Amino acid sequence: MLALIGFLLIVWLVFVVLGFAVKGLLWLAFIGAILFVATAVWGWLKRKAT
Repeated sequence: MLALIGFLLIVWLVFVVLGFAVKGLLWLAFIGAILFVATAVWGWLKRKAT
């Protein structure tokens, strides 16, 4: 489970970097940042529950 969460965090981080690098894809950076935070919180809560 932690491997999946780690993989998702890396994917969202790539989206954020890509979104900020390409000016036309700024929306991708915002979506990536939101998904990164949501996945991090979800992983933290799952880890704390076990």
